[in-house]
Amino acid sequence: MAPARTLTVAVLAGGPISEHSVSLASGEMVGEGLLACGHEVLSVQIGTDGAWSVDGEAISITPGGGLLGADVVFGALHGPFGEDGTVQGVLETLGVAYVGSGVAASAVCADKVLFKELMSARGLPQVEHAGVRRERLERSPQEVLGELGRLGLPVFVKPANLGSSVGIAKVGASEQLEQALQEALAHGPLAIVEAMAHGVEVECGVLGSPHGETLTVSEPGEIRFAGDWYDFQAKYTPGGMELRMPAEISQSAAERVQRLAVEAFRHSGCEGLARVDFFVDGEHVLVNELNTMPGFTRMSVYAKLMAHAGIEYPQLVDRLCRLALERHGR
Repeated sequence: MAPARTLTVAVLAGGPISEHSVSLASGEMVGEGLLACGHEVLSVQIGTDGAWSVDGEAISITPGGGLLGADVVFGALHGPFGEDGTVQGVLETLGVAYVGSGVAASAVCADKVLFKELMSARGLPQVEHAGVRRERLERSPQEVLGELGRLGLPVFVKPANLGSSVGIAKVGASEQLEQALQEALAHGPLAIVEAMAHGVEVECGVLGSPHGETLTVSEPGEIRFAGDWYDFQAKYTPGGMELRMPAEISQSAAERVQRLAVEAFRHSGCEGLARVDFFVDGEHVLVNELNTMPGFTRMSVYAKLMAHAGIEYPQLVDRLCRLALERHGR
């Protein structure tokens, strides 16, 4: 068999987002992994103002003109702008292959409320939740707060379109709920309120294409952390969390996590990769979220899950680029 050809890969990182620094760290690691496989890497930094540049020099893009002659684009971008279909749409207009899910799946999965509605329509078990729009809270605050009473306390209040635990508050008293909602809604027009889920936090990685190929599904990994909940500091502070592989759950629960991860991946229309997050309490498994572009830093869980499945970091980023080219070819 002839060796796979060397690729030129444009790695996008940064962006006008709260997860800018996380994205830069992911982009640096992705570039190192691609270089280790012998690929050529073009590092494209997206500033907080949204401008694209290479080595400090601004670049311009033309519909149908590709991106810097790259064979494939690896968008190591997280949250709004980078993970919600926005950049994916730009890359579609350029006519270039890119890693990960397309516009529709990216948009659906980035909206926590919309994703949960889709999973509910498919009958997947989930955490009890409710979406709250800013204008409705402003118009009818007591009505909204009354409806949220069915979730009990404590609850977690989150911006509906951010990741990395940005803007999240744990609310243990009813009088704190409105303020937490206002703070979450400062990040965007939609917030989500989730009931407290019991058990352990478990994450599962998916790699591959849903089009005829057998997907690689990692063993579930259990998230251990010292604090009250899995917040930004726990995720990105050295020693803030421990990934226990495999998760200390029953074999039947682990198999259910893997099945549900595949179902969530396929029903969302994902491509290439995803990390699906769960709560597991005994044999009770609940889907929480799906990330179409999980972190790729040294501390990020997805690469660790795949390494445990026998796919080391350089091979992982190489495989994702090959999958992007296959999808673009279709």
